[in-house]
Amino acid sequence: MRFVIITGLSGAGKSHTLRAFEDWGYFCVDNLPPKLIPTFAELCSRSDTNIEKVALGVDIRGGVFFNDLEDVLKEMRARKFKFEVLFLDASDEVLIKRYKESRRKHPMGADSRTSVALNKEKDKLHSIKEMADNIIDTSHLSVKELKEELSKIYLNNMESTGILINIVSFGFKHGIPLDADLVFDVRFLPNPYYDEKLRPFNGNHKEVQEYVLGYKQSHEFIEKLMDMLRFLIPYYIEEGKSQLIVAIGCTGGQHRSVTIANVIHELLQKEGNWSVIDHRDIHKNTGAH
Repeated sequence: MRFVIITGLSGAGKSHTLRAFEDWGYFCVDNLPPKLIPTFAELCSRSDTNIEKVALGVDIRGGVFFNDLEDVLKEMRARKFKFEVLFLDASDEVLIKRYKESRRKHPMGADSRTSVALNKEKDKLHSIKEMADNIIDTSHLSVKELKEELSKIYLNNMESTGILINIVSFGFKHGIPLDADLVFDVRFLPNPYYDEKLRPFNGNHKEVQEYVLGYKQSHEFIEKLMDMLRFLIPYYIEEGKSQLIVAIGCTGGQHRSVTIANVIHELLQKEGNWSVIDHRDIHKNTGAH
């Protein structure tokens, strides 16, 4: 299990960092009291939880509870628990500017200027910063650039592309998926539904796959769609998109769309993309498909 504790200066980007970890499949918890971290870590490490990646946000907002963080980290290291501390830093000038733009008060500055509150916070976090495994200065990083820096450290090989591609098969008669980014219509392909022997099956069955893929236009469509995805994916990643939903539809969502979606998913996986598949309407057995 990979266990990351995220802390640092208020305004240095912890919220954006936690969102990035969520996009990468980490189980995220924000502002957990430090004394609860060892118990929470033991709970997550149990085999029946199936939790492989955890990210905890801990900062000065915890008030008096935050004072326990240094001792808790020392205790966990003494117990040989594997974890990493990520410290987010930024210059005073940048942090003051961010607070002015957000019109929010610093957590330690209810009755004082932001600059004074920042100095108090730095003194409080000095020892924590020295214990950090990774320190990222976000002073001159955009949200996109911050995510890129984080990805260099915390993304596994399976996720090296930085984007999750969801391939969804569906039936137009049941509606287009509302969250789809790209929608492709394969109703131009010959329909196995009109073959009585194939009608009870779906695109997960070999008989239907052989029928759908037995036509030249099926292979031409797959080739052109893959070319488009190869072109688009790097640009989506460059723009910081964490998930791409590609919807492939036929009439009922059981035969043609399922077959083509399976092929696209397999090809993406072979090319090293982080891809998952969902056959939304495969069990809705009504009308032509």
